[in-house]
Amino acid sequence: MALTDPSKRLEAMPPYKFAELERQISDKRAAGIDVISLGIGDPDMPTYAHVVQAMQAAVAENGNQKYPSNRGREEFRQAFSNFYGDRFGVEIDPDSEVIPAIGAKECIYNLCFAFLDPGDVALASDPGYPVYTGGPILAGAEAVLLPLKEELGFAPDLDAIDEQTAERARLLFLNYPNNPSGAIVPEGFFEKVVEFAKQNDILVVHDNAYSETTYDGYVAPSFLATPGAKEVGVEVFSLSKGYNMTGWRVGAILGNAEAIQTYWRLKTNVDSGLFESVQLAAVAALEGPQDTLEEMNAIYARRRDLVVDTLRAIGVDVASPKGTIYVWAPVPEGYTSTSFCEKVLEEAAVVVLSVA
Repeated sequence: MALTDPSKRLEAMPPYKFAELERQISDKRAAGIDVISLGIGDPDMPTYAHVVQAMQAAVAENGNQKYPSNRGREEFRQAFSNFYGDRFGVEIDPDSEVIPAIGAKECIYNLCFAFLDPGDVALASDPGYPVYTGGPILAGAEAVLLPLKEELGFAPDLDAIDEQTAERARLLFLNYPNNPSGAIVPEGFFEKVVEFAKQNDILVVHDNAYSETTYDGYVAPSFLATPGAKEVGVEVFSLSKGYNMTGWRVGAILGNAEAIQTYWRLKTNVDSGLFESVQLAAVAALEGPQDTLEEMNAIYARRRDLVVDTLRAIGVDVASPKGTIYVWAPVPEGYTSTSFCEKVLEEAAVVVLSVA
């Protein structure tokens, strides 16, 4: 084995899809091609002014420049508790049921190391966020894909999971509103998830990245608002999309107190916590004016309508999503999603994302 050979776990990982996109875009632009990138969900509008101002004030304070606590500032935990109570009707104990996450990606990845051993299974939506499958592989476990069924409202068929897989499963990753389909959670599905998790002793991880990015009067629920959900699950809430804060890397994990304690135990050995100035900026986002989200969503809705109407006008059968910043479209006959995305990039210099 050579000095710089990667571990077997890393070798088992496919290249990270979004990193490959960055490379493709960089190569095209280096060749003088003006590339339009529609491949990664990164808001193009600035972070709201009151959030930036809070950060500017906080970063100048000497006390905020020291090592933070992995438990999070009291103001941070209380702000999330208040937000979940007001927004979702969910009671969150700020002392035991919420701690910061350095973005949802870090949180989901670390949950795999906190709860999975070799031989264990994580159930992951297909298609879905790559970390749902990459995290388990790096933790030495197995990711079992659950196809999202269009006839079920882009939900997985939990009844189709075989008994052996269910027995080995320790985590179930879900995400509504859904990336990449744009689907909203089907009525009654969260209730079914709670029942399934109780029957099989599985920790549910709901990635709540898009609850604040919705349209047409739809208001997305929290998984934790489902009766019994806190007994079997946690929710990862990210400020990235709704508050235009992708680069700030700030979110929180909320829900089952014992699961959060286990996650915190891992975190204390992995990182030194979330920069306190960023925590205070998150407080400003959650406690500040929320009409900025409505304005942002109005912009997204106009863009959605432009894309959907144009695709329909050329004969593409596509749904108009009520949530997320994605439009889920079929590719023409004779193409895979990957080959069609490559064709669009080469012939139109537009990056769209394949799920294959």
